[in-house]
Amino acid sequence: MQNLYDEIKTLDERCYSEFALSEDILMEHAANGMVLFIKNNFAKNSKVIVVCGSGNNGADGLALARLLHGDYYVEIYYVKKPKSKMALLQEKRVKALNIPRCKELKDCDILVDAIVGTGFIGEFDKYYCEIIEKMNSIKAYKIACDVPSAYKFYADTTLTMGALKKSMFLDSHKEFVGEIKVLDLGISRSVYECATNWKLLDLEDINLPRRDKKDSHKGTYGHLAIACGDKSGASILSALSALRFGVGLVTLIGYKDVIIPHTIMYSHFLPKTTTALACGMGLGNEFSKLEMDKFLDNDYPLIIDADIFHMHREERGSTLGVPIFLNILKRKNLVLTPHAKEFIAVLKQTDLADITVQELQSNRFKYVELFTKKFPNATLLLKGANVIIAKNDKFFINPHGTQVLAKGGSGDVLSGLIGALLAQGYNPLEATKTASLAHTKLALNYTNSNFSLTPDDLIDGICNL
Repeated sequence: MQNLYDEIKTLDERCYSEFALSEDILMEHAANGMVLFIKNNFAKNSKVIVVCGSGNNGADGLALARLLHGDYYVEIYYVKKPKSKMALLQEKRVKALNIPRCKELKDCDILVDAIVGTGFIGEFDKYYCEIIEKMNSIKAYKIACDVPSAYKFYADTTLTMGALKKSMFLDSHKEFVGEIKVLDLGISRSVYECATNWKLLDLEDINLPRRDKKDSHKGTYGHLAIACGDKSGASILSALSALRFGVGLVTLIGYKDVIIPHTIMYSHFLPKTTTALACGMGLGNEFSKLEMDKFLDNDYPLIIDADIFHMHREERGSTLGVPIFLNILKRKNLVLTPHAKEFIAVLKQTDLADITVQELQSNRFKYVELFTKKFPNATLLLKGANVIIAKNDKFFINPHGTQVLAKGGSGDVLSGLIGALLAQGYNPLEATKTASLAHTKLALNYTNSNFSLTPDDLIDGICNL
């Protein structure tokens, strides 16, 4: 698990004030880190073009060019004349070595984007856009210095300075960052970094269910009850994934005839041995208000998804226009797993915000924090290319999401994974983190064509986690 930051300027300033490190020293270490990456991956005399802006990101690029010069054929392309104090200093140093300037961007072995870093605010004008477009079209291995410039440059690798930035993990930026590597700045990351409420999950953070107790039975491992509605296939997928993920018993709760797998039970009533609930997957309008109230009239841990976020009590003959999940939000052990469209409905119905999906996607961190502040007992999983998991003042990003999962039913499998862990006694936050990591790991483990994965493939893969 790694720390995530909105900005690292305060961390740099701490280096100056507490550790007697200068801006120049930090920049030299950043450049050395980039050099080490290049030397470990590319042969000597490879052709390198470093594209530099006028500020400190450009200064990082100039320092890199100086350190590579002599072992690699290096050219510098100036987007703008150096302007910042460090950029002017680094320019003086590269001029002393007579490092050639690149007059025209062209194919090369390595192309380094050092135009702007995290301090850039706003949008690129036409001039910058044309340069980035040209850089993206060039045949080369592409490296972003700190961050891809304005998140427009398609990097194969981003070599980021000091610590991980949250901005790298917006869904819309996933196309641009490539593989991310953090470079030390003269001191260990453990010293450079300070405490933060935002963390990046690693696959190693997964905490799979274990069956260590030899004297046990099916009841030892919990009983998950799942609401089975109009689209029963969704709840069946959840049930099958839950059963694979260690829960001892799974019962679908419904009020119509349904053909189900023989490994799953079916009932009109909650079993007395129930230890957790799941609701919303394919629910539709199958449950009356009375039936839904009976299903939810308890304190069992609950995972809700899909239809539940759009349902109102008017559909069950009750108060006009009251979202059914507003009462659910009062529960102590609750997990919500909306996708973006569902989450904007949640935000609107809880009077937190009335926004578009596009606005949410540009400000995912902000609206997640807004929700968890108002509902500190709820655990939120916001689906996306980078999954956000949050409860109260603790926030986690699972960056291992993949387009392989973009298939109907994938979310139902996730709900089953979370429900299985809730039923086995995991607390909601731990259940959600582990289930999310398992879900993405199942997709990463899938070796066939990336368009062919089905929910059944995910369920089958659970046994190999």
